[in-house]
Order: sequence, then structure tokens, then C-alpha cells
Amino acid sequence: MRTVRRAVPADTDDCVAIVRGLPEYFTEDVPDKIATELREHPAWVAEDGVGLGGFVIVDRRSVQAAEILWLAVAGPLRGNGVGTRLLEHIVRELSAGGLRVLEVKTLDACAGYPPYVATRAFWERRGFVQVDTIDPLPDWPLGNPAAIYIAAIGITR
Repeated sequence: MRTVRRAVPADTDDCVAIVRGLPEYFTEDVPDKIATELREHPAWVAEDGVGLGGFVIVDRRSVQAAEILWLAVAGPLRGNGVGTRLLEHIVRELSAGGLRVLEVKTLDACAGYPPYVATRAFWERRGFVQVDTIDPLPDWPLGNPAAIYIAAIGITR
């Protein structure tokens, strides 16, 4: 993926298609959530001139804090640095605006669901630390405990 840029409304179908192509990671209600949240929150996409390879949607909670709501990479491109590139891009961009803490939620290890072993490892390799598990998390299906991860992007005290 050569370019990371801000998402535009025309990217919605491609972002939804990425999620639909990863049924082992996303429940059936997620494509509709992605379409809505792309309109409501800042988002970025990774593209290579042929199409989109991934996207990230962020909820800026305050000047100093944000949550990654969604980060997804098309199946054939997973493990090729697309997710890292997206993450590094938003950290640089949001840090310039005062970001100090970044949060992400993912499926907790106690769920025993093998596909998410790599997901948790992705976040941990990039400096995120699990600080809590919430089960049930509001708006998450029952039986899907949420691992809460944070990363300090800047000095917080």
C-alpha cells in the first residue's frame, strides 16, 4: 500500500467489502456500523492505486485522547504492513494535534477464539497494553469479552 489518506464518502463500499471479506473477525452487524461510523468519525484508508487495502476509523474523545473504533486490512494483505502503516499514520497525524493516549478494544483472550490471537499480538507489538477486560461490553454481543488496550503516545503527567 503506497498511500494513506483521509477517507471520503466514496470509500464506504470498499471499506464495507473489506469487512465482509473477514467474517471470522466481524459479526454480521458490523458492515452497517462501518458505513455509519465512516460518516460520523475521522477515517483513513490505505490504497495502492488499484483499490483499498485497509482502513481505520477513530473517535477523537478529546484533544489528548482517541479510540480506534475499527482497523481492518483486506485478507490477502494481512501481515504485509498495511495495518502498521495505517496506525503509524494516524498516530503521527493525531499527535500533531495533541494526542497523548490511544485506546482500542478487541476480543479478549479468555474468549478462546483463535483468529484473535494475531489481532492482540498486533496491538501488543505496537506498544498497546491491556488494562482491562469488560464482559459484557455495551453494544457487544454476549460471550464476546472486550480486551481494553491503551498506548501512551505522549507524556501524560
